Amino acid sequence: MELAKVYFDGKPYDVPAELTIMTAMEYAGYRLVRGCGCRHGFCGACATIYRIEGKSKVHFVLACQQKVEEGMYVASLPFFPLDKRTYNMEEIRPDDQIMMQFFPEIFGCVACNSCTKSCSKSLNTMQYIAYAKRNDLKRCAETSFDCVACGICSARCPANISHSLVGLLARRLSAKYLTPKAEHTRIRTEAINAGEFDAAIDDMIKMPMEEIKKLYDTRDIEK
Repeated sequence: MELAKVYFDGKPYDVPAELTIMTAMEYAGYRLVRGCGCRHGFCGACATIYRIEGKSKVHFVLACQQKVEEGMYVASLPFFPLDKRTYNMEEIRPDDQIMMQFFPEIFGCVACNSCTKSCSKSLNTMQYIAYAKRNDLKRCAETSFDCVACGICSARCPANISHSLVGLLARRLSAKYLTPKAEHTRIRTEAINAGEFDAAIDDMIKMPMEEIKKLYDTRDIEK
């Protein structure tokens, strides 16, 4: 088994080189009770920074996605206090002042690009903030779509922007007001609410997992 020497909280550990940072910490005896949500790169709970011994560059990753490396010094960022804003989606509209109203700090962006460089999902974060400044909500929503709100970009931002919350507002506004309604989705939702699929769902719950996988793999996919 190939081992890698890594440092958690400054303490050295020899761990299997094929492990992710998260599983390596558990291998080393750490009991993770926070900063370890979905474990598949979707929740953003395991924001982590590391530096390789002898090198100056700092890396920003998700602990559940990044494998350990020899000489890795690791520090976790399990939570970053984003500046949340309160609004009612039934009352607000995608007008020219919506971003100025809720996130005026985006207009103080100095285009340092620290947010993009630090993004754990390699998103063009500065670009979607630029779209928000121009009130191009649709492009802001599309560019920020894969954001997992880990908070690393905000921790690095000299303008104190809560990037993920800006993208979230753009996606909400875009979905509610700017995206054409999907008629087939409305029809299917009404059918589900009316109980038309209750029997099929009950049957599926009773199926063995392998049979469910087979149904999924052989399903008809719309073009």
